[in-house]
Amino acid sequence: MIARTLGVVSLLGLAVTGQARDMTLMETVTAQSVVDVNLSPNGQFTAITKYYPARPYTDKEDSGKTELVIRTANGKETVYLSKEESFSDVEFGPNSEYIYFTAKRDGDDYSELYRIPLAGGGVQSVYEFDGSITAYDLSSDGQSLIFLSTGSRDKDAKKEAEYGFKAEVYEEDLTFRHLYQVDLSQADAEAKQVTADDVQVISAQWSPNDEQLLVRTAPTPLIDDYYMSSQYHIMSSKGETVASIPTEGKLGKAEFSPNGQYVALISAADYNDPSASVLKVYNTQNATIRRVLPDYQGSIQDFTWRTEQELVWLGHRGTESEVKALTLQFLENRDLIDAGEAIFTGLDGSAGVDKIVLRGNRPAHPNEAFELTSRGLDRLTVSNPWLEEVTMPKQETITYKARDGLELEGILVYPTDYQEGEKYPLIMVIHGGPESHYSNGWLDRYSSPVKHAAAQGYALFFPNYRGSTGRGVEFSKLSQNDYAGKEFDDIVDGKQHLVDMGLADETRVGITGGSYGGYASAWGATAQTEHFAASVMFVGISDNLSKFGTTDIAKEMNAVHARSYPWDKWQWYLERSPIYHAEKARTPILIMHGKEDTRVHPSQSMELYRYLKTHGNVPVRLVLYPGEGHGNRHMAAQLDYSIRLMRWMDSFLVEQAEEKPPFAIDHIKQIK
Repeated sequence: MIARTLGVVSLLGLAVTGQARDMTLMETVTAQSVVDVNLSPNGQFTAITKYYPARPYTDKEDSGKTELVIRTANGKETVYLSKEESFSDVEFGPNSEYIYFTAKRDGDDYSELYRIPLAGGGVQSVYEFDGSITAYDLSSDGQSLIFLSTGSRDKDAKKEAEYGFKAEVYEEDLTFRHLYQVDLSQADAEAKQVTADDVQVISAQWSPNDEQLLVRTAPTPLIDDYYMSSQYHIMSSKGETVASIPTEGKLGKAEFSPNGQYVALISAADYNDPSASVLKVYNTQNATIRRVLPDYQGSIQDFTWRTEQELVWLGHRGTESEVKALTLQFLENRDLIDAGEAIFTGLDGSAGVDKIVLRGNRPAHPNEAFELTSRGLDRLTVSNPWLEEVTMPKQETITYKARDGLELEGILVYPTDYQEGEKYPLIMVIHGGPESHYSNGWLDRYSSPVKHAAAQGYALFFPNYRGSTGRGVEFSKLSQNDYAGKEFDDIVDGKQHLVDMGLADETRVGITGGSYGGYASAWGATAQTEHFAASVMFVGISDNLSKFGTTDIAKEMNAVHARSYPWDKWQWYLERSPIYHAEKARTPILIMHGKEDTRVHPSQSMELYRYLKTHGNVPVRLVLYPGEGHGNRHMAAQLDYSIRLMRWMDSFLVEQAEEKPPFAIDHIKQIK
């Protein structure tokens, strides 16, 4: 393979000298980004929340920090909450006088509500509750507060545990989150519970006239009910249901229009739609609901009201994003930001303000803050100036046809020093879901270190196989009732397309992914083993029979994936499981999993490992991460994962080894 000449490059990428500037694995997992952007009601202030990951080997606390910056309309920036302070739920007050947030400060037992005057001044306590405040909203005059909380900790349970009584009753001993209201104008006022004890509250907001509430509820706190059984209700301030908005299946954001006549919401098209990706508007006066972008062949990500009759919406279509303004009266759209500017992942605006703020990324940088005005689109932040030094590989969207003629898209990243006519090792990165998709933006993750791998001479391909979002509801349903069928054939067809292009070396193709992408990686190493020379499976599925019995989303699996139950067709479920094909496996597979994963239980990885180990036909390794769930949150675990991923691919795609690389990584030498 072709590799660039470097002066010094360690495995961890901790020292790089010489003319070339490649991105290291350390930089991949510690790149900074903007995680939230909010616009004040008067449009004069923008709140930007910046994320600073912890640095492995340096920081003992293995969690990142956030910083709150307020930017004025004339571009002046002030840090209101530093990286040394822990906070969340940042919101502007109704009159743009304060910025609010929740935090534990000064010995708080629970997360409470605070504010800072935008005109200047210190942090002020707003309300303290006997339990953590997890979300909140203020009335238009700022005097009436609603918030969500699970209440105080169970002190009796803590005492029982001290004496060894720690039994857990599965899916019965549940802690509900309730909605509370308190009048801040009264000194020492106590919050009153608004919703019933047996209702889980997911979100709540005031109507513009402060007379009603928009509340999303679910029958239980279980994640399956959050996905498949939640509903928006319009309630009185006392919690009486005035109307329930008729929707089925998954739900996303909802928001009152400026005068309260409408509620816009993102929802599933129907109960079997795998994602909340269509935009609907509910008329509170006649209790009707309509899908306002009925023919949109994409996925709605976010929206904001500009006037009572105009919505600004953000959509992902194919591998790009677009922002448009929709006039409700005529259902006409006008372009605000064309596809190709950036991959926007969120936006915010205020009624009557001719400005929106956005969060977005490009192939050359992670999420940053942007601002759209009549003057055009401006980028507000540069979180990683060192990226200017990094040599960026070519990245583009390509199309190819599946064996049945279906046209598919994917994102191809070329080796940094790509030369036409050369064949390169290829890493195929498969997204999870499958109700997800790759956009042509920043793809670097600990599980897909794009810039680092491209600099080492790899090509990378991110296919949006059938069942992906971003191409309309019908396309996202194409993989249902066909586990590991045509959806995974699409991946092989994508590989073959790159081989036919003359880019990929057919004998040096690897596959990796997490969750459903981990399932694809396991399937590629077993049932489709002839196509792949290496596999790295992360939090993936190996046995569809036991998966149903051990996951926390069994209802969702039936409704939007399998469309059946295991007892409907036992043999079919078994044959669509990688363990069924374990004996034929010839692809070396590295299996990694979080030990506390409730979505895909770690037993899924243990099963496949044991089957492959017993057959003894192929190198296999299982790595478990204590304290991690369905994906690694801690930076040390992310870096460890990246090192193991690249070591496995290097061994079997570059060196074409027959034996596993060493399992040990000497982290201790790097700890400062």
